Amino acid sequence: MIYDQLGQTKLQVSKICLGTMTFGEQNTEAEGHEQLDYALDQGVNFIDTAEMYAVPGRKETQGSTEQIIGNWIAKRKNRDKFILATKVTGPSKMTWIRNPLRFTRKQITTAIEGSLQRLQTDYVDLYQLHWPERKTNFFGKRSFVYDSSDPWADNFLDILETLRDLQQAGKIRHFGISNETPWGTMRYLQEADKHDLPRCMSVQNPYSILNRSYEVGMAEISIREKCGLLAYSPLAFGLLSNKYHEGMDTARDRLNKFKQMSRYNHQTAREAASAYYELARENGMSLAQMALAFVNSRPFVTSNIIGATTMQQLRENIASIDITLSNSIIQGIETIQDRIPNPAP
Repeated sequence: MIYDQLGQTKLQVSKICLGTMTFGEQNTEAEGHEQLDYALDQGVNFIDTAEMYAVPGRKETQGSTEQIIGNWIAKRKNRDKFILATKVTGPSKMTWIRNPLRFTRKQITTAIEGSLQRLQTDYVDLYQLHWPERKTNFFGKRSFVYDSSDPWADNFLDILETLRDLQQAGKIRHFGISNETPWGTMRYLQEADKHDLPRCMSVQNPYSILNRSYEVGMAEISIREKCGLLAYSPLAFGLLSNKYHEGMDTARDRLNKFKQMSRYNHQTAREAASAYYELARENGMSLAQMALAFVNSRPFVTSNIIGATTMQQLRENIASIDITLSNSIIQGIETIQDRIPNPAP
């Protein structure tokens, strides 16, 4: 395994992070525990979850992923062996979580208390804002369209002060953001520096060979501000795996089971994925391993969040850490990117 520094912290996180959003929906508790055990055995010391998981978000499964992880922690008594990240939910229709879903002091405090209880731990290493409170472009929206009816106020300072107090109380060690824009990221960093408040240590945004938009405005921030990317959806909900290109996908697979997950499931994305599949096949590797190895190699990526529903997938995904792509393969990826740039926003 390869390890990298998490922002400006003293934490060394594995380049592969275990994403857990399938626990409680596509994976049972026993399967989740098996994945956690295997990942730790392979040197993965970074686990990511969220209070809204499992995915897709439903009242019946909300919090189930954290509960599964919490039961595993209680059984294994191994909290000191890994770095744990979770997230507070932003504004959405999922008001069964809390109402209102805003980043007020009361709501953030309520959220972390709930997560700590479900996770059966006294603290989380990285606490992340799951998506912005304001209306902006994320979750597949390519461009920013200003909405004058947006009631959001500039409350970066209030949020940072709340996170500082949680940090001082020992409930969180560090904080990160997710699904953020360059403007939002820099505002968090500027306000933290100006008022001597906790600095953002990571950004969890989508990144894959089908969606390299992070490179446009965010990659430079990650490198220069030491606020690295925690790349999610590196396999584009599974489209960047062999099964969809070899007729081996089933009704249980995410793109087929959850029709609302259309972000990567359209003709242009499939066309690009097919081209990447041929490139991987010609070079004697699976599409998943090529796609993950590419993400692992980017200098602005701190950790690559992989997820799996089977142990076979998990083994393949973690093993991508041992693959170094040749210059010719990198050039092949760039050629396809030039022809079909960022087909999955």
